[in-house]
Amino acid sequence: MPTYRCSDGTVRLTADLRVRVLGLALTLMGSTAFGDDQLYIRIYNDTADEIVVTVYDMNAGAPRPVLARQVIDGFAWLTTSVTPSIGSDGRVRWIAQTIAGAFHRCGYGESGGLRSNAMVKVYTDSRCVRISPRP
Repeated sequence: MPTYRCSDGTVRLTADLRVRVLGLALTLMGSTAFGDDQLYIRIYNDTADEIVVTVYDMNAGAPRPVLARQVIDGFAWLTTSVTPSIGSDGRVRWIAQTIAGAFHRCGYGESGGLRSNAMVKVYTDSRCVRISPRP
């Protein structure tokens, strides 16, 4: 047994056991907290129109774009990767707008709980609103 009892009655771990416990903890933490693995998801254009879409990875330290102003044809998709959370699921926020046509449309949304090969449907179902900078 790699422990010993001191004269005051306390139990101490030997250096060998401490190293093993530390190694196991780092191995377990490295597989979940550091997020070396990526989740691959599909961003699906759920409209007949050609759209421009930007998708943000919300699990990254600071939200970062994983697709920036990418064109997706009607009823087509693109594959991208996102950072998994400690629970191994992805979370994204997206913004989309139609490219051409007399009726310019926009859409936005957020999807969470994404697993590998999940499909995120993006669409343009709203009027676009111009946001002016504050004076």
